[in-house]
Amino acid sequence: MVPFMTKATLLIVDDEPNILTSLRRALELEDFHAITARSGSLALDAVATKAPDLVLLDVAMPEINGIEILRRLKATWPDLPVVMMSGHSTIETAVEATKLGAQDFVEKPLSTERLLITIDNALALGRLREENARLKAARGDEGEMLGSSPVMKRVFDVIHKTAPTLGRVLITGENGTGKELVARALHEGSPRVDNPFIKVNCAAIPQDLIESELFGHEKGAFTGATRSRKGKFEVADGGTLFLDEIGDMSASAQAKVLRALQEGEIERVGGTDTLKVDVRIVAATNKRMPEEIAAGRFREDLFYRLAVVPIELPPLRERRSDIPLLVEHFLGHACALHGRRPKDMDQAAVTLLMQHDWPGNVRELKNSIERLVILTDGDIHDADVQAILPSVKKVQTAYRRGVALREQIAAAEREIVLGALTDNAGHVSKTAEALGLERSHLYKKMKALGIDHNA
Repeated sequence: MVPFMTKATLLIVDDEPNILTSLRRALELEDFHAITARSGSLALDAVATKAPDLVLLDVAMPEINGIEILRRLKATWPDLPVVMMSGHSTIETAVEATKLGAQDFVEKPLSTERLLITIDNALALGRLREENARLKAARGDEGEMLGSSPVMKRVFDVIHKTAPTLGRVLITGENGTGKELVARALHEGSPRVDNPFIKVNCAAIPQDLIESELFGHEKGAFTGATRSRKGKFEVADGGTLFLDEIGDMSASAQAKVLRALQEGEIERVGGTDTLKVDVRIVAATNKRMPEEIAAGRFREDLFYRLAVVPIELPPLRERRSDIPLLVEHFLGHACALHGRRPKDMDQAAVTLLMQHDWPGNVRELKNSIERLVILTDGDIHDADVQAILPSVKKVQTAYRRGVALREQIAAAEREIVLGALTDNAGHVSKTAEALGLERSHLYKKMKALGIDHNA
């Protein structure tokens, strides 16, 4: 019987040499690595030197008894699995050991089969706890929004001011910019935080089912409606309803959503009863809503109902100065998620990532960092980035013989600023945000480089 594929280290603590020897041999035959300690003080020293995967601890020990050793072990290493052994245990002793955190209790003389099952179960539970702790750490603040660029500071300010209110919010931005994170931040900063946050992806639901999804239906309302069902408006009552990709909603559903916003009332599909709902709506879309309205694909009156507070999220290429902060965060998250030791990324690699346009925005950057963590053995360098992320190209700069360094730097800066201006349709404020500069600083730099912003 081999309880685990990987060799676990077991510490056996008993004052009887014969028991230590026989147990160590039996466990080594089962492919465990067994170490021994003949006293409580030696056991504490052994654990302090290198914590084992599990401790087999005798209750009756000279100097320090097993219960006191257990107390000290759990005070310093609370997650260390400990199985108690005793030849003359009482119910009171077993209860006390369990209260102190012992995983199990076995009686002497020991049955090898029973002991191996106990060890197997204790190790399995310990590893499950470790995995849960690792996943919890990996998730950690995964949903946290990060950024110190001027444009993100403004986004955070709007969220901070809007979250405690009932104001409806329309979040716009390209895919991958973090629209759901904004919606969750608004909910978590609101008085509704203890009530449901319900998400509906309007683009992922067939048009003939979107009304049933939002408003529910009565039994027999349509083929397949074998029972009555609540819609998302009802489920989110008292909380926040996040309508993602609202621009893809059908005209019929738009009309019903408008009524729900105006009246605070809904009707289930196939029903006649009017239901009152108290829901805060946060909507999001990657579409340009003025164009959708002009083309007749989205109701103008619904747009203004939704966009009481508009929040536009910038693409990552317009806030490149946030990339180092995001890289550091995603590195730690990916290492924890995949059980890798913490990795560092050198400045050359970070610079290379900052040069990329990231069409998939923050989501693409996060996935790329995760790929680097999985496929790179050690710390991450620019060569690793170029090898594993071939789409990330290094900006080439050419040395010009006979031209002073200052002039070459100025020429390079001029090309960068001109490129950023072109990318932002000549909008100086957006260009400043994309370059991580204050607008006044960019104006000065443009003047020094001979760039006419009115050209």
